Amino acid sequence: MHSTPASRSPVGEHPKRRPHRVGWRFVFSAVVVAALISGLVRGFLVDVYFIPSASMEPLLVEGDRVLVTKLDDTPGTVRRGDVVVFDGRGSFDPITDPRSVPERVVAAAGQWLGLTGSDTVYVKRVIGVGGDRVTCCSADGRLSVNGTTTDEPYVHAGDVPSEDRFDVVVPDGRVWLLGDHRSASMDSRSLLGAPGGGLIAEDRIIGRAFQLVWPLDRFAPIDRPATAS
Repeated sequence: MHSTPASRSPVGEHPKRRPHRVGWRFVFSAVVVAALISGLVRGFLVDVYFIPSASMEPLLVEGDRVLVTKLDDTPGTVRRGDVVVFDGRGSFDPITDPRSVPERVVAAAGQWLGLTGSDTVYVKRVIGVGGDRVTCCSADGRLSVNGTTTDEPYVHAGDVPSEDRFDVVVPDGRVWLLGDHRSASMDSRSLLGAPGGGLIAEDRIIGRAFQLVWPLDRFAPIDRPATAS
């Protein structure tokens, strides 16, 4: 009586595992490529920032997330009225007043991942660019640029243009910045008399905020006001 040979796996059964391994390799490669593309986009084109304070209300409120374009942040392209994110090292940071701490903004990716983010980045509105003379306040209580009073519809309701008086000539390559919520903002006014006088170098500007993306019920573009031109 002949013994029956032990059953063997059919030819080709083992290779069935290969597609499984190939699938995981594909997924891993796709994740790596996506991360690289995301890093390049965030590094050179667009990034997302988290707003932790009320200094830019009513336009931006605490908890908002905004898209910031880096395509038009080269010196000379910044315009009056632009809402910009900038590196405050050597100018805004540190501000001796402890109220400056909530002014800082961080990359939203850091918030989502539980990371600290940068504590030297701020968001403000450009009021004066190189060559401008910015003064406050005129006889009717308004801010003026180059002798012309400026309408500021973005200023927080109930706020005056500034409780601090100033008369500043902005050098080329620098900008004068204020928050929209003037009574709750630490900005260029806070550094009057300090080295640099609250003027920020244009090459410290990371980019311009152009889109509010979160929360969804506040999704809206951040337009350049008419006065920017």
